[in-house]
Amino acid sequence: MMIDPDAPLFRPLLVRMLIVAAPLLWSAYEFATGSVFWGALFGGVTGYLFHLFFLARADRS
Repeated sequence: MMIDPDAPLFRPLLVRMLIVAAPLLWSAYEFATGSVFWGALFGGVTGYLFHLFFLARADRS
């Protein structure tokens, strides 16, 4: 795993939301400018981070 979701830095909800929002916004920008590859890549990163910080986190609770 590249990111440790149990690190103290990731405990606040706002931090986790901002970390997921950054690649989401970048993906939207890439799609808007016509760069489908980069948009899909950052969309995948967004999906991974969302799963790691919100979906899988519920399993560990």
